Amino acid sequence: MLLCLDAGNTRLKFGLRDGAAWCTQGALDYADVATLPQRLPAPAARIVACNVAGDPARRHIDALAAQLRVPLEWLTSSASACDVSNGYDTPQQLGADRWAALIGARALHADACVVVLAGTATTIDALDAQGRFRGGLILPGLALMRSALARNTADLPDARGLFRQLATNTDDAIVSGALHATLGAIERVRSTQRQDVACLLSGGAAAELAPHMRRPFSVVDNLVLEGLARFSRPA
Repeated sequence: MLLCLDAGNTRLKFGLRDGAAWCTQGALDYADVATLPQRLPAPAARIVACNVAGDPARRHIDALAAQLRVPLEWLTSSASACDVSNGYDTPQQLGADRWAALIGARALHADACVVVLAGTATTIDALDAQGRFRGGLILPGLALMRSALARNTADLPDARGLFRQLATNTDDAIVSGALHATLGAIERVRSTQRQDVACLLSGGAAAELAPHMRRPFSVVDNLVLEGLARFSRPA
């Protein structure tokens, strides 16, 4: 059994995998990491993890591996892995979650695609048909865009509006502005590929974006976990 851990800015996402099948997936707060073994349907034999949440998250995962007494493997960005080559100027600077998502996308979709992780931040990355990561964008996530306006302006609310092409009230205008900005950025990255390129969409805010996405696209739950599982698969 392989335990895959995606340490994000907000929560720890986990998945227990038996061969080609997921036994369970979920997410928890870092304060609850020690309870993870009780949430698993079977013991893990090893762990593979990636981390973009800094040293505190890394210490939580190190402690979990010690608690379970299993080996721990870290995925970090490299020049190439699992049929994906890294086009970043300095490959090691690419976020480990983005690298894992690209590996997962290549495993699930053996053609050019755009990979979107919609979480605390939104990342939009282009992967060509040969498996080369060509580059991408980082934006504030939808919730972060909305909260930044509420936090840094005198009169704008913490909006709870609806998506509109052209909004006629402030709450809708804020919610729609964040969505339009993100959807527009996705389309700008798609335009660097061929016209019918697919988009793989994952992350906690995927459900907000999906109703407004241009096809072809697919929502992939926990794409980072898919990449971790592929990375750790024995040759």
